[in-house]
Order: sequence, then C-alpha cells, then structure tokens
Amino acid sequence: MPFDPVMIQPFRDELTELGIKELYTPQEVDNTISNNKGTLLFVINSVCGCAAGKARPAIHKALQHANKPQHLVSVFAGQEVDATARLRERWLQGIPPSSPSIALYKDNELVHFIPRFKIEGRMADEIAADLISAFDEYCSDKVTA
Repeated sequence: MPFDPVMIQPFRDELTELGIKELYTPQEVDNTISNNKGTLLFVINSVCGCAAGKARPAIHKALQHANKPQHLVSVFAGQEVDATARLRERWLQGIPPSSPSIALYKDNELVHFIPRFKIEGRMADEIAADLISAFDEYCSDKVTA
C-alpha cells in the first residue's frame, strides 16, 4: 500500500527543490533511461531515516559540485510502486532491491550505484564524496587517456 502522499511530500520536496524530476510510471522510467544522452542521476527516494539523514543531504551536497549529471530524476519507493519495480527489473538487473539508493547512468548504461547498505553505515559527507568521485569520473567534459 502506498504511503500517505501528504506525509511524504516534504521528502519529495527535498529532491525536487534541487531540480530532480519525479517519475511516476514505468513508461517514464523506460523512456528516460533508454533515451538518455549524457549522464543521469536516478534516486530511489524513501521514507526511512537513512534517506532523511544521509542520502538526501548527500545528494544535496554532491550537486553543489562543478561536475554533476546532466539529468536528475527520482522515483519514490512505496509510492510509485510500478515505476520503482520497472527500474529495478529492467535497469538495475542483478542488483538486490534497496531504498534509498542512487544510480548514475551514462547514456543508458549503469556506471555507478550506491545501495542502501552503503548509505546506512556512512555519514552524508562520505556518501557525497562517493557521488562527487563518480561525477568527476563520468560527468566531466575532460577526456582521459
């Protein structure tokens, strides 16, 4: 059963205020990833404490960095149930379901993933540093040999 929309609105707002677009349907998930050109940050948002105290603050901090993904999207686990399932089934194959979690795609290829267990046991600054490192590797315009 989905969460009460009123209860989770502040959790959604924390991401949409950063320019992260919410996706609501499986079709939006498929279209967004399959048609993506460039880099795409995909957040699986959640009501849990590690999302509030660690994941969302880490995303906020990482997006202040000079190198960052061109596109930013999210689904809310426990609310957009079908969209979240599609993401997991088609675009995160072989990765156990976890929320919150953070995926980075380049074009339509998954290049970096932070599951819940790598969020729970670390501080927001450590998670942000992990994201920034991935942004520097995959979102930079610099050509590496």
